[in-house]
Amino acid sequence: MSEKPFILISNDDGIHAPGIKHLWKSLYETNEIAIVAPHREKSGMGLATSLLRPLHSFDVKWENNTPAWKITGTPTDSVKIALSALLEKTPDIVVAGINKGSNAGTTVLYSGTVACAIEATLRNIPGIAFSCYDFDNPNYEICEKYISHIVDHILKNPMPKGTLLNVTFPSKNLEIKGFKMTRQGKGRWIESPDKRKHPEGHYYFWLELEHQKLDIENDESDIALLQQGYITAVPIKVNELTNHAYLKEAKDNFENIFHKI
Repeated sequence: MSEKPFILISNDDGIHAPGIKHLWKSLYETNEIAIVAPHREKSGMGLATSLLRPLHSFDVKWENNTPAWKITGTPTDSVKIALSALLEKTPDIVVAGINKGSNAGTTVLYSGTVACAIEATLRNIPGIAFSCYDFDNPNYEICEKYISHIVDHILKNPMPKGTLLNVTFPSKNLEIKGFKMTRQGKGRWIESPDKRKHPEGHYYFWLELEHQKLDIENDESDIALLQQGYITAVPIKVNELTNHAYLKEAKDNFENIFHKI
């Protein structure tokens, strides 16, 4: 590692989003930073990757002469292009966010911000995704106080290979009580489609979303702890998703189907 850690910053809200500027602000004084992010908002893209069209990169003027690019693609595209084409060296860590709206619970499967950390983790680079519970007017200034300490801790105390850290800040309406490393809860975004009729006769929909908390009574999950005012950090393993218990239980029975055909 160089004298200063080298950090790649990305997000899914787009390079001009307030959250990414506050993320940079929390880290730039003690780290070497490069920024590569989508040219506009790409929330909810998950690990989507652009295969059927070219990706364009454009230089973006940033404070403190931080090298920055915007990519005409997804969050995953941004990290892929950064690591394989734009950066002259491999970052020590990839940090994504700060996302507006919670990425706690099973929403990680949809989040482009978390996807940035996943893409890094799959390449054996540590990844951290940051999000705010509040979707409307999140208080990013509160987050700034804590982010550099979390990143520094992970750099000094590496996670296992294939594991990323998903960090969520509680609502600005709650007093922050502390850090909790915990398990993933069962909260998720539930759609409430707004159905409208097009002048040409067919219907179209706006997918309005509401965050549903499914295990709020369990005080050990990120969903519940956020409600209590804690900053939650969930270590998420992504390099191997096999359900080994089910594999052991069902393997022989499944393979015997072949002999019955």
